[in-house]
Amino acid sequence: MQDLFNSLHPVRVLSPAVAVSDDTAQVGQVIDRQGYDSLTLVILTGGLADAGATFTSLVEHSDASGSGYAAVADGELLGTEANASFTQADDDKALKIGYRGSKRYVRLTVTPSGNAAAAYVAAVGVLGHPHVAPTANPPA
Repeated sequence: MQDLFNSLHPVRVLSPAVAVSDDTAQVGQVIDRQGYDSLTLVILTGGLADAGATFTSLVEHSDASGSGYAAVADGELLGTEANASFTQADDDKALKIGYRGSKRYVRLTVTPSGNAAAAYVAAVGVLGHPHVAPTANPPA
């Protein structure tokens, strides 16, 4: 049996308790990739009540943790930002997008448009291919 448990490190990106009720961009926590060679972002939707609302996902990266973020080129993503974006019709879904760029810091932003009702969105970053395994449990 293969073991995935000891080679993954999940990190919080967007907290699940946040209900977005307008068009304010939800900027996720910065993910530090130091010590890991892969990253997948998992976006989770809950109830999305506003008919016609859209939610656009954007992955950005930087060499510094606090500044210099730029959109990741399509060639440095696994999947597309379009496939990681969603509408109000996508209640209770899990979407994913992978990062294969070389920058140390990565963040996800989900931007609503046409949203005036509570929309529940969360995201988790899953770091993989650690330089040192097994990874800590619980994750630090």
